[in-house]
Amino acid sequence: MKLSTKGRYGLRAFIDLAEYEEVGPVSISSISERQDISERYLEQLMAKMKKAGLVKSVRGAGGGYILARKASEISVGDVLRALEGSVEPVTCAAFHPEETCTVKDRCVAKYVWQKVNESVTATVDGIMIDTLIKETNQKETNQKEVNQKI
Repeated sequence: MKLSTKGRYGLRAFIDLAEYEEVGPVSISSISERQDISERYLEQLMAKMKKAGLVKSVRGAGGGYILARKASEISVGDVLRALEGSVEPVTCAAFHPEETCTVKDRCVAKYVWQKVNESVTATVDGIMIDTLIKETNQKETNQKEVNQKI
């Protein structure tokens, strides 16, 4: 599975938003600065995530974006689907009636594609945004401890 920049940058931006929203709405410019992603591109990504119901916008001075639900209720899969569409790395006619394939009824490879798709889906749906924030914070704490010992 190869994610486009929409998925890669969008997930980074979403994690950044989740990490910094404690202090209030997070501006596009602050995410842009921390993540080195253009503001214009971030606006497009946030629009997709807003449409998917993952973020809300707050207008006015001090406005920006906030999560629409708790970070513990939003998975990586939710974010990637909002930005990329399906997270299935393999499209197989055996699982999608709208697709055509001349050998779908006797194809044994479909078992492999089904397992690959299930694995990817289970992985991205099993990782919650709050877990990534905790992981980031733990790494930063560990790095600070190492730097203090040096």
